[in-house]
Amino acid sequence: MKFFFKPKTRDEQHLIQRLIDGDQHAFEQVVSEYHNIMLSVARAIVGEAFADEVVQEAWVSAIKALPKFEGRSSLKTWLVHIASNGAKSRVRRENRHVSLDEGWESVSADKFDNIGHRFDDIYAWDNETPEAILANEQLQSIIESSFQQLPALQRAALTLYDMEGIKMEEICNILDISASNLRVLLHRARTTLHHSIEQYQDNEK
Repeated sequence: MKFFFKPKTRDEQHLIQRLIDGDQHAFEQVVSEYHNIMLSVARAIVGEAFADEVVQEAWVSAIKALPKFEGRSSLKTWLVHIASNGAKSRVRRENRHVSLDEGWESVSADKFDNIGHRFDDIYAWDNETPEAILANEQLQSIIESSFQQLPALQRAALTLYDMEGIKMEEICNILDISASNLRVLLHRARTTLHHSIEQYQDNEK
């Protein structure tokens, strides 16, 4: 995967050099800033059981590879990409029959806007606000269960875009997918969660 060129800032260049030189304070700073998002992506792809191990391995790989880091992405994107690749490899190793991206191929990419919403979607949502939905513990449990059952790349795409607020270009680099694939993954994930909420609301009427 070739990252889009993004020159490093002087601060980031200095930070990377400190990491290469073995500066413990620099390492602690980077871990503090990026460990949680690496863990979120790993969990989304490979699940809770292996996420910590995957991220620990990602840190080891990143430190070893830092001298060769060319800065064609931000340090954050590069680190999350390493964690993502490690998680995808672990999924394949643990279960060769699991599909990472099941379902995205079946819908033409030209049916989506630039942030993964379908042009022809018309959802009949109830009048409940997002806050009201989240305040319902039973519904939260249903949403979480539906989220965990999504294919790995759908979970990762939704985590990075809707939960972490990362730009689509960066997510494409992290997950090694095209922009059109990402839009379809986001749509699939959102549709599944929407249907879970809608089904719950119908049952409550």
